[in-house]
Amino acid sequence: MALAGADVVVTDVWTSMGQEAEAAARLKAFQGFTVDAALMSGARPGAIVLHCLPAHRGEEITAGVIDGPASVVWDQAENRLHAQKALLTWLIGGAS
Repeated sequence: MALAGADVVVTDVWTSMGQEAEAAARLKAFQGFTVDAALMSGARPGAIVLHCLPAHRGEEITAGVIDGPASVVWDQAENRLHAQKALLTWLIGGAS
């Protein structure tokens, strides 16, 4: 099984910005690689799910997984928010 023994499952969108012309081919190529409940059942108990967002529910990840108890996607996004705020503060010279 693909996730046998996994503690962390990380996914991303199948078509990123700038790859729109490849969207149809990517959707076809990645069919069957959706992170869903069945796939997650192969991971270790307590495994977490990460996604860098934005997510396309039903493509790379199902709504049940991204919004489910294993998801730490929103905490991950919040951590990035604080890191970006700190970087902006440093860049504009507001930090002492």
